[in-house]
Amino acid sequence: MDSLLQAILLGIIEGITEFLPISSTGHLLIAQHWLERRSDLFNIAIQAGAIIAVTLVYRQRLWQLASQWRSDRDTRDWLFKLITAFFITGVLGLIVKKLGVELPENVAPVAWALIIGGGVIFAVEAWVKRQPVVENVTWTVAIAVGVAQIIAGVFPGTSRSAAAIFAALLFGLTHRARAAEFAFIVGIPTMFAASGYELAKTLMSDSASVNESWLELGVACGVSALVGFAAVKWLLRYISGHSFEWFGVYRIVLGIGLLAFVTD
Repeated sequence: MDSLLQAILLGIIEGITEFLPISSTGHLLIAQHWLERRSDLFNIAIQAGAIIAVTLVYRQRLWQLASQWRSDRDTRDWLFKLITAFFITGVLGLIVKKLGVELPENVAPVAWALIIGGGVIFAVEAWVKRQPVVENVTWTVAIAVGVAQIIAGVFPGTSRSAAAIFAALLFGLTHRARAAEFAFIVGIPTMFAASGYELAKTLMSDSASVNESWLELGVACGVSALVGFAAVKWLLRYISGHSFEWFGVYRIVLGIGLLAFVTD
């Protein structure tokens, strides 16, 4: 396949899967199992597109947080909880890096994470349906979301967005759209920080991706941003009237298919 077409395809995959609870890392790993393996710089570029997408979706909420936190107590409380979740993710993330934890690059762990994650979705949804609808972000929710993002980073196929959303639901934020909002907005500084760290490490290393095409990087980033924007908008509309259970079905079917038909 032409290299530019591969870049577009991977940008589409990143844009769709970064925010749906189905694992972007897992899908990209699976895609690159058959396609040409891309550099770390390329992966950073498509993740940057995803960050741009979710930032644009929540631009009004972000402006509210920036402009009203001094004057509005509820806004300030929400912002401090968001900062707490990000701080926990950052601290635990540095600890994981120092411990030398590396993501596996074969498909089997991803497949099992997809299957287990699908089961978790059904379990959490069954619990949420028995609870009253709560829209308030508590400190427990903020801490749980911060920890969940690191768990997702350690186990490919878990999905950062899924882990954060379902941690929020499980620990009391039972309004699906509010859980997704908090998870996605926490993900903005988290993804910016992670991408910035990886970019600096890549560019400073002797193996910096000097052979990457800037055209392909730009196209892939743009495609990821456009598709990611559409994916988040669609997801928010979908969960306003539906549960996440079909995503659980998808994860389990995909995981079983990978175990049955893909060998490493």
